Amino acid sequence: MTIPHIPALRRGQNYTSLDKTEIKSVRTSEVVAEVSQVNAGVIKRDLRRSTRDAFASFSVAQLLEISKRAGDLFMEGTLPVGDSGTQTPQDYLESLSATSGLPYSLIRKNMSKIYEVFTEMPTILSGLTRGMDLEIVDKGAGEQNGVPVSFFPTTQELGVVLPSNSPGVNSLWMPAIPLKIPVVLKPGREEPWTPFRIIQAFIAAGCPAEVFSFYPTDHEGSGTILQACGRALIFGDVKTVERYASNPAVEVHGPGYSKILIGNDKVDNYTDYLDIIVKSIVENGGRSCINASAVIVPRKGEEIANAIAERLAQVTPLPYTDPDAILSGFANPNMAEFIDSTVTEDLKTPGATDVSAQYRAPERLVQCEGSTYLLPTIVYCRNASHPLANREFLFPYASVLEIPQNEMAEKIGPSLVVTTISEDAAFIKQLMDSPNVERLNVGAIPTMKVQWNQPHEGNLFEFLYRRRSIQWA
Repeated sequence: MTIPHIPALRRGQNYTSLDKTEIKSVRTSEVVAEVSQVNAGVIKRDLRRSTRDAFASFSVAQLLEISKRAGDLFMEGTLPVGDSGTQTPQDYLESLSATSGLPYSLIRKNMSKIYEVFTEMPTILSGLTRGMDLEIVDKGAGEQNGVPVSFFPTTQELGVVLPSNSPGVNSLWMPAIPLKIPVVLKPGREEPWTPFRIIQAFIAAGCPAEVFSFYPTDHEGSGTILQACGRALIFGDVKTVERYASNPAVEVHGPGYSKILIGNDKVDNYTDYLDIIVKSIVENGGRSCINASAVIVPRKGEEIANAIAERLAQVTPLPYTDPDAILSGFANPNMAEFIDSTVTEDLKTPGATDVSAQYRAPERLVQCEGSTYLLPTIVYCRNASHPLANREFLFPYASVLEIPQNEMAEKIGPSLVVTTISEDAAFIKQLMDSPNVERLNVGAIPTMKVQWNQPHEGNLFEFLYRRRSIQWA
């Protein structure tokens, strides 16, 4: 069996490096692919010139049509991998599952999400631009609501340092293409498959190849991408967020600390909302920043924690080909061991109980088919200051704690998504006024539910374009 080679892409051209790394199956340790590595010097040299002019002959409307065709190719097409290899959707599914530990079911869901980004791009851009006539991007100026407007790009390319935890994160950079901004991507070590396939789908659909750069690289190379690109996205942990917090040219996607809040008027009927709560915690294997990592209630906290834990105890590792598989194995078992030991150690701090321990297997960390898994864990915290009260991990984890309703908006801390199960108008207004809430769901809506006409986190259009004042004689 020939081992596939994934090249770097230097301004859209395949590049085979002498320096290659092997990525292996998390289940069998067999080599799944070789990936060409690019050093920081090559990246610096390539980024001295922009390829944005390649978009000059394309309108946004044309790029939206290309995006739609690319979606079909991503889902159903046989696309290039390297100079001579090809990849079917099944090849992609099997390769990604082998190197990431994701079951087929979660990969298919993420594929569907990415397909919707390709095909719902007009709706996404409408949301990002607040309904602006997209010809303004083509012309540089126009009218909106009868007022002259003009926008100019803040950068010649968008740099993106991607993680390996979930294919769906690629949906965040994809709108840059119809917005006519080239992308410079550094893939996650175990997950080069998704960004490469997205790029090949765009190119096969008619997008100019030179607007895509794909650089598997090391830490120095990642730093070069962040420094050399006028705008960049990076995905990381709390330390990453802190490192780039003062840099307006870098948008950091870190822990989401998404939450479900139940108001005084609904908490006595919490059983009506258990399905919503469980789905918010466990969907996508608990790996997304929009998974709920805390459930906050005014009372009945321990009772609610037990009810959630009992439901989640039914979620166990299944064979990766099982259509009902929910949990994902860890590509790096050391990461699973570190998370497990962190939770165990923090539980020694008084004020928290691992409620799940009485419903699931004694051990949180388990093995299945050669992969390492963490079982869903619900921790009841008696105060908001406990180290496990506002934490996020790469598996289905959530704390449950009690906070008086009138203090929730202030005490929840920064939260990417807040689902508020309440009809109390004053409480909802408190949350609407709170700077802690990035996205607010009012009513029994899972934190994982995405509307394409609403920006996910930040606003990519406002990140890539700046408005100028303009007057016509």
